[in-house]
Amino acid sequence: MQFSNEEWFTKAKAVTPGGVDSPVRAFKGVGGTPRFMQSASGATLTDVEGKKYIDYCMSWGPLMFGHRDAEIEAAIIDALAKGWTYGTASPYSVLLAELIVKEIPCVEKIRFVNSGTEAVMSALRVARGATKRTKIVKFDGCYHGHVDSLLIRAGSGLAEMASPDSAGVTPAQAGDTIVAPLDDEQALETIFKTHGNEIAALIIEPLPANNGLLPQRPEFLKFLREVTTRYGALLIFDEVMSGFRIGFGGMAEETGITPDLITYGKIIGGGFPVGAYGGRKELMDLVAPQGPVYQAGTLSGNPVAMTAGITMLKKLLNEKPFANLQKATESLGKTVEKIAAKYAPYPITVQSHGSKFWMICGETKGTVRHINQIPPEHKERFAGIFHGLLKRGFYLAPSGFEVGFMATVHTSEINAAFATAFEDVLKEQQ
Repeated sequence: MQFSNEEWFTKAKAVTPGGVDSPVRAFKGVGGTPRFMQSASGATLTDVEGKKYIDYCMSWGPLMFGHRDAEIEAAIIDALAKGWTYGTASPYSVLLAELIVKEIPCVEKIRFVNSGTEAVMSALRVARGATKRTKIVKFDGCYHGHVDSLLIRAGSGLAEMASPDSAGVTPAQAGDTIVAPLDDEQALETIFKTHGNEIAALIIEPLPANNGLLPQRPEFLKFLREVTTRYGALLIFDEVMSGFRIGFGGMAEETGITPDLITYGKIIGGGFPVGAYGGRKELMDLVAPQGPVYQAGTLSGNPVAMTAGITMLKKLLNEKPFANLQKATESLGKTVEKIAAKYAPYPITVQSHGSKFWMICGETKGTVRHINQIPPEHKERFAGIFHGLLKRGFYLAPSGFEVGFMATVHTSEINAAFATAFEDVLKEQQ
């Protein structure tokens, strides 16, 4: 490309809000100029200036086999040769749905949409249609896409904003949302005692990962199932980021908890724009055209995305990379902590779960499970580490509140190089 990253950013800001199509990409949380990537392959991103970076973001999770995996790419090219959008029913979404329904016990029927946000929006509509109730319970720090009623004390890009709420969300839209603290059964019990007969559903990321990686106690997650059942509300697991990455069955499988509805995204399209919501048959049968809950999308079930998803999920079933990815992620985290203990002027810990990890720069007391436990100095310290690593050719999510993702293309040699670069960054900061 003939322009530098700085020049592309200047051009972008003239025609696009903030110069980006999604807030975190603007580097607002870490400062500096975002990198405009022009290509990718394996574990590597290449920017418009030709500089290469080892990518630990992996398009925010879906690329478990790295960029341009040969098997998935071949399937995509074959699908493109047949046409890239039909606007009709097609066999490809049926095949992907059959695969998911067969392998995921809590998904008896599924509907494909175009994003995780659409999936969550639709699942909430189903919950309200099924229960004839209006209120939704969400958790402080959990992010469920840019659905108006859920942009209240959310995570992701909002964690970097001066206000955690979005302008443009009306009091009426926010009024049916109740925000609960994570890791607090008593607070949740109080909410249900007060509003139980009004609550249609409780929605949670069972592995919160949009405001830091905040693993929840199994007992707490099981309590969610118990309290919602007791009060006749639905339990929705938002597995847009954890589904098919934390094991094939996601957190629902790992915890043994059966949600009433579940939302997916990212991986089930092999990295293409896709989302889905599914769950119990009697709930999903409320969706149009079979039932009264309306939801539609011209590009839903896109044949290229469905083909990519089929290939991705079959590859996951065949190769079963989950244990090795978890081992590599835990190993890298321990290495980072060991280096930090030797060179960092402040404590650094790494929380990981499966193939997701999060670096915490500051003093912590045990596992960080909710946002109030994040050290206030973490954001500034992470920014320094981020830029040190970026200069050395390693790309992490450009926010101290986002997580990293391990993929099969992150070899032991690549992870060792990351550790060496991390050590150099800390030495430079001394």
